[in-house]
Amino acid sequence: MFSPLAWPTELRYSYYVAFRPAARLVFDESGEIYAEAKNGTRTTLQEDPNWRADLVLDTRNNYYRATLDYFGVLTQYVHSKDSNSQQQGWRILRYIPGDICTSVLDGYYGYGSGACGYNSYCSMIEQRPTCTCLDGYTLIDPSNVFGGCQPNFTLGCGGDEELQARPEDPYTFKVLNDVDFPLNDYEKIQPYTQDVCQQDCLKDCICAVAIYDNQTCWKKRLPLSFGKAKSGGQTILIKTRVAPLGTPPGSKSKKDKPVFIGLLTGLLVINVVLLAAVLSVIRLKKRKREIKVSSLLETNVHSFSYEALMDATWGFTEELGRGSFGIVYKGTIESRFYNEVAVKKLDGLAEGREKEFKAELNAIGKTSHKNLVRLIGFCDEGTNRLLVYEFMSNGSLANFLFAQAKPNWDLRVRFALGIARGLVYLHEECDTPIIHCDIKPQNILIDDNFNAKISDFGLAKLLLSDQSRTNTMIRGTRGYVAPEWFRNVPVTVKVDVYSFGVMLLEIICCRRSVLMLESGEEEKAVLTDWAYDCYLGSRINALVDDDDKGALADKGRLQRWVKIAIWCIQEHHEMRPTMGMVLQMLQGFVEVSDPPSPFS
Repeated sequence: MFSPLAWPTELRYSYYVAFRPAARLVFDESGEIYAEAKNGTRTTLQEDPNWRADLVLDTRNNYYRATLDYFGVLTQYVHSKDSNSQQQGWRILRYIPGDICTSVLDGYYGYGSGACGYNSYCSMIEQRPTCTCLDGYTLIDPSNVFGGCQPNFTLGCGGDEELQARPEDPYTFKVLNDVDFPLNDYEKIQPYTQDVCQQDCLKDCICAVAIYDNQTCWKKRLPLSFGKAKSGGQTILIKTRVAPLGTPPGSKSKKDKPVFIGLLTGLLVINVVLLAAVLSVIRLKKRKREIKVSSLLETNVHSFSYEALMDATWGFTEELGRGSFGIVYKGTIESRFYNEVAVKKLDGLAEGREKEFKAELNAIGKTSHKNLVRLIGFCDEGTNRLLVYEFMSNGSLANFLFAQAKPNWDLRVRFALGIARGLVYLHEECDTPIIHCDIKPQNILIDDNFNAKISDFGLAKLLLSDQSRTNTMIRGTRGYVAPEWFRNVPVTVKVDVYSFGVMLLEIICCRRSVLMLESGEEEKAVLTDWAYDCYLGSRINALVDDDDKGALADKGRLQRWVKIAIWCIQEHHEMRPTMGMVLQMLQGFVEVSDPPSPFS
């Protein structure tokens, strides 16, 4: 069953897709997906016409993958194995439910917002749900189109008699057709004309939206939920504000106007003199400036001026860290969603690459995943290239793994699964796969809720060819680098799989991949070599400390994860699993076979 959750709790609302009788959902080697009952009975997913059961699946010529998308749709994709095929990239093959905008309300009791957030409506465009704010409303979180919308004005409940007497009403109505909000009615009136329905809502300070259909007027209050595109002839009347905010209608009567105008004229003369003095002071004294931003097309990434970021970081004084991409500084911006930010000054960006720089940022700005550090904005001014990220208060994964007080086993498991989910998103769920090229604990940041988030993804493409390299002259960091970097061959997303395998061993063992050890312990110096020796000798327990009770008690997972790490660090990239397969193995959904030697 697919059910929305009452986040952040685990309370399930009513299901919107059900497979009965079913104990689990299976995605087999033939590419078929079906529901399987406890007695082994299989049922194909035929409840929706968009899930075609008559498809001929050809695993010899195609790859298949399935994703339960974050908006609640199970989608199966196909990718041709033929590099010369006219149809390249992942294409949607089938999906269920066919219309999440409508299906999520079926059998529902009205809890939650629906497929989209509150005060927005859902429509299916190119087989995917799209959320749109009502006129006069904007996104609560500009980076989350499914997060709901808020009015850009305040609905008031005062001065009704005066409002009726004024010819210039402070509210007007925007008309929207073929959209419905099936819930949130608090009054139904009929028979009414559309004009009377509109006037009734206008005089009602509670009424935010009225829906008119066939002489019936439904009045609705905020927040509006389960909005969806629906053809049917109904008319949506959306109440919006005409008068500017901070100018209450009726605040001055007609008899007060002459006195008011005289006072205003006198004050205007005084203000002109004062303004001239203030402008002179401003030229001599630097004051804090409001950060003004503009957005890149089709993304929520904002453009900052260099001067604004200098103010935000107090002249780049509080350094958070250094890396191959540049120096990171702590800063503060005035925003409803972000107060503290991390500002990274990039080094070594090639000259004349402004268009490519913005194109890459446009691609990164479209990404959105709970296990990726969110890119808020950038600066592309003169020779200055800066990136603005959300601030991660708990620092990097390295601070946790390599400190004296090591994180417990459950927390390490959570870190590893979160990182794997983030890499699956970058490799398999973005429009264009993004290769990180530098996966390591220092590039994994931890938020307030101890969620692991990948940082610096996509930056490798923004830098010169000799940047982000170690003494081995390959892109990445020594100890995490895949062997193909040495062979001067084109690299794939499998270089990230290799780095993840090394880091998974570090998470398991709470130690660095390469150490300088005392005489007699040289076999432990290189973690990948030592881990494989322990696996061959059935001494996996030696990889964790004796006081690591959680790992020792979870011996099945410990052994499985060591095997997964060895698969990830195979010498030949064809032998390594994809991150999607790695995640399934980590979760225990796919059996892990015995790995061969990774060094052959």
